[in-house]
Amino acid sequence: MLIRDENMGDGSIDQAAIYTREVIKRAMELGSAALILVHNHPSGDPSPSKQDIEITRQIVEAGKRLGISVHDHIIIGAQGHSSLRAQGLL
Repeated sequence: MLIRDENMGDGSIDQAAIYTREVIKRAMELGSAALILVHNHPSGDPSPSKQDIEITRQIVEAGKRLGISVHDHIIIGAQGHSSLRAQGLL
């Protein structure tokens, strides 16, 4: 069950600035035990970029140290969606 929906940033057509510190800080403020990260790719291709994989790994590592798990990172595109967990990238 979704408990809270938080917008952590807006981007342009090809990038968005997301900061690990801000994601974890907000999760702590909300008392979160776990997160599901979701964002869209305006290009339509839901395949994760190198940057998507790297920021996810950074958030997972920071969260582990504070008892916050990342269940998944889902990318939405016009051609469908992709799950980093299902692809073995988490």
